[in-house]
Amino acid sequence: MSVSIIIPTLNEAMELPKLLAYLEKLDPLPFEIIISDGGSSDNTIELAKRFNVKIVSNSGYGRANQMHNAALSAKGEILCFLHADTYPCLSFIHSIETTLKDSKIVLGGFQSIMRGRKIRHLISFHNRIKTYYAPFFYNPYKTVFKGLRLLFGDQLMFCRKVDYLKSGGFNPEISIMEEADLCLKMYQLGKIVQVREKVYSSDRRVVYWGSMKAHFIYIMIVIAWGFGVSASRLARIYKDIR
Repeated sequence: MSVSIIIPTLNEAMELPKLLAYLEKLDPLPFEIIISDGGSSDNTIELAKRFNVKIVSNSGYGRANQMHNAALSAKGEILCFLHADTYPCLSFIHSIETTLKDSKIVLGGFQSIMRGRKIRHLISFHNRIKTYYAPFFYNPYKTVFKGLRLLFGDQLMFCRKVDYLKSGGFNPEISIMEEADLCLKMYQLGKIVQVREKVYSSDRRVVYWGSMKAHFIYIMIVIAWGFGVSASRLARIYKDIR
């Protein structure tokens, strides 16, 4: 199966070149890599052009909008949504193909490990378990008895393009928790899984906020979203740090 890796960017000149150089070592290689930019004011685009990537420019800011537009233009059978500060294992495409051989599985993600100078074990553990506890605040019955799971952006979400289109995809109007919204749609089509392999994400937001504040904000946003607080109100808490 052919794989399209979609990377949403906004002022990622510090991170993107390192990631793209790393992705050149993947085995197997993806069919294409799409940089979907949200209007960077630094030299993100100029740096991206040094690599063999497709660039999609978006008039409106918003990661959901960026990922959705890139997904529509993707040529691969499988879509992978990768953050610019997240590194998968070099064989992750094989893991994705193996996972999606199960026709009942429509959406998957990896276990997210947060690291900087060191691995942040506590918040990495939280990242892993929120796939299971976060949907409980939205619908306890579906979570416990029907297998509802929520995945998040730093988990490198993946799915078949045909299923993505059937679900309606990311809502371009949502500025936060867009991945959870997609999970609710994909759940109607089949099973959502968190595979056991790991991806490694930057702890830059934790460094900016501090560990305790980061934990508090992550938990508060999940609970508030589950109880129906609007994305616009949640976005005031989860501000961009770049």
